Amino acid sequence: QVQLVESGGGLVQPGGSLRLSCTASGNIFSINAMAWYRQAPGKQRELVAHISSGGSTNYVNSVKGRFSISRDNAKNTVYLKLTNLKPEDTAVYYCNAEIRVSGVHYSMSYWGKGTLVTVSS
Repeated sequence: QVQLVESGGGLVQPGGSLRLSCTASGNIFSINAMAWYRQAPGKQRELVAHISSGGSTNYVNSVKGRFSISRDNAKNTVYLKLTNLKPEDTAVYYCNAEIRVSGVHYSMSYWGKGTLVTVSS
């Protein structure tokens, strides 16, 4: 059984910063790509940032230059640093990871339950 648990969300003023964390636990053999998605009220879930097992990163255009994704492989953790936050960044942020479980020869996609980020004055 694999679990992804996010933390770090909260209420922040426009222009503020937050750091989200997501840690994977369980019978993990390896973790490939990791990513952060978000879903605003009434909107579809969108990919915000992606990081490969080798550390290559990609971002949706709306967060480039403001958000930064990183990972600590020793801790099975992915981070998302959010800076210069805007009201339109308000959403539930979800962690996603491609994980190979011990004893299995393929990876599966796992999701966390999400952490709410609210940007408001």
